[in-house]
Amino acid sequence: MNTAELVELAQQLRVDSVRAAAAAESGHPTSSMSAADLMAVLLARHLRYDFERPDHPGNDRFVLSKGHASPLLYAAYKAAGAIDDAELLTFRQLGSHLEGHPTPRRLPWVETATGSLGQGLPVGVGIALSGKRLEHGRYRVWVLCGDSELAEGSVWEAVEHAGYEHLDNLTAIVDVNRLGQRGPTRHGHDLGAYARRFQAFGWHTVEIDGHDVDAVDRACGEAAATAGQPTVILARTRKGRGVAAVEDREGMHGKPLPDAEEAIAELGGVRDLHVHVQEPPAARALHSVPTGPIELPRYDRGDEVPTRDAFGKALVALGHARADVVALDGEVGDSTRTELFGKEHPDRYFEFYIAEQQLVAAAVGMATRGWVPYAATFAAFLTRAYDFVRMAAVSGSGINLVGSHAGVAIGQDGPSQMGLEDLAMFRAVYGSTVLYPCDANQTAKLVVAMAGLDGIRYLRTSRGASPVIYGPDEEFPVGGSKVLRSSEEDLLTVVAAGVTLHEALKAADLLAEDGIRIRVVDLYSVKPVDRRTLRRAAEETGCLLTVEDHHEEGGLGDAVAEAFTDGRPVPRLVRLGVRTMPGSAAPDQQLHAAGIDADAIASAGRLLVGEAVVR
Repeated sequence: MNTAELVELAQQLRVDSVRAAAAAESGHPTSSMSAADLMAVLLARHLRYDFERPDHPGNDRFVLSKGHASPLLYAAYKAAGAIDDAELLTFRQLGSHLEGHPTPRRLPWVETATGSLGQGLPVGVGIALSGKRLEHGRYRVWVLCGDSELAEGSVWEAVEHAGYEHLDNLTAIVDVNRLGQRGPTRHGHDLGAYARRFQAFGWHTVEIDGHDVDAVDRACGEAAATAGQPTVILARTRKGRGVAAVEDREGMHGKPLPDAEEAIAELGGVRDLHVHVQEPPAARALHSVPTGPIELPRYDRGDEVPTRDAFGKALVALGHARADVVALDGEVGDSTRTELFGKEHPDRYFEFYIAEQQLVAAAVGMATRGWVPYAATFAAFLTRAYDFVRMAAVSGSGINLVGSHAGVAIGQDGPSQMGLEDLAMFRAVYGSTVLYPCDANQTAKLVVAMAGLDGIRYLRTSRGASPVIYGPDEEFPVGGSKVLRSSEEDLLTVVAAGVTLHEALKAADLLAEDGIRIRVVDLYSVKPVDRRTLRRAAEETGCLLTVEDHHEEGGLGDAVAEAFTDGRPVPRLVRLGVRTMPGSAAPDQQLHAAGIDADAIASAGRLLVGEAVVR
């Protein structure tokens, strides 16, 4: 397209954004209109993409980080022939693929769900890392950002990491339209303020008038020609461009235009231009996945092994067997044991330093390219990246997250380092799997099982050594449990996992000395939970006691309680968990102070059985 045609295409994108929002009676047309020239030039002159083959290995990848500008994205899809005009006008309607914020669950051309601002560029960094270091491909990653979202700390985690990694296959285009949701942005139209920040992190910067299509074209070409640095195109634009009633005016964010027909006429009317998007270059398949036999480490019963150690060694074994497994670390690989993978598979190991949002975002980006990422840090620190986990679930992303140093059992480091909310956090994620192994052989098997699951998978590991109680050939199906103590005389069932499972076994021995038989269930699969075993235990023993190294809310106890929400009689259920704010102490002291050690479990058991006998 020549200059005049690009201008016309941009006007078409504006008109179609206005029409889509008018049909929906909601949406963000003004945020779309400011970026229309940027999108028109990218679509017609620089993007290399086969819409009929969204999985083509040579396709450029485009991420709309300012996801509220979805009318612009859908207008571009129409111009490229991916959707028709009738579908465009289903925007935001029940059953439509064109949601208010785009998601890959609905559309194959969307790389990642956006809408929670500040996430597109971090995910784009993950995609660019895949292209540069894993696939060695020639595709480019283009990320269209809004200026408001540059206030998010996650953006600057991404900017620093991209500069550090010299991701010259990554281009950020920032639509600096000056206006956010409630008024002006922090820096307004001061492109220099943004440029200085990007330059400080090693980016090549280009400042342009975002409504000059020739300037946009030159900037995109300059970005593609820049070696050794990521490029940011800082484009000064005006929100609501082209319609006097809304252009550069406050108070119009997130609203359809007051008079859509008048606005369309002012923009020159409805058009039906079609863009021939450049074909991607020939490229080899993303990556074949040679899969061989997995030779997991084997541990003997009675060995004392931290589950974090077993995780690290199992991940190495999985990496030997599967070439699509990658590991990501948040500068704690010596503690989480991901560094073992890094030593064996350095080409598939990524260090993100203490930037947990970028850590999870990169895992999401790599997953879009077909990799199976395992990202690990302390369980407590994953809370910082929870919004990225939530949005990964919206995307339907398949990632494995591993949280070590969980619970009061870590000991002297104190509460800032203790993951006491993680089970609740991950159980609440849509479609998630939550696993909490108690010994080394169980951990190894679950690490392998995670790779074959869908959605968000979370594995909780422990810092201290625990006795191996299972043989290396034992199987641990996700959604299952293990009954470790059982008899016909059981008066109570204790349900535990991880650290407290060993305390429950000790408590069973203590109670047996008093002639009290209890059942012990290892609920290593916290989600999905083994409802059948729990219900049988409730029927046969009448009372369940859960014990967990986690806050009472949302963890193991709630998982057990929810197994009885189908209308059947609910058994007596008592929960032991961490109810106070811990301090610094030795691990055994911590468990005792929290009331979740063997003595506390035995005491609770005696009280429950005694009350049951009196009744």
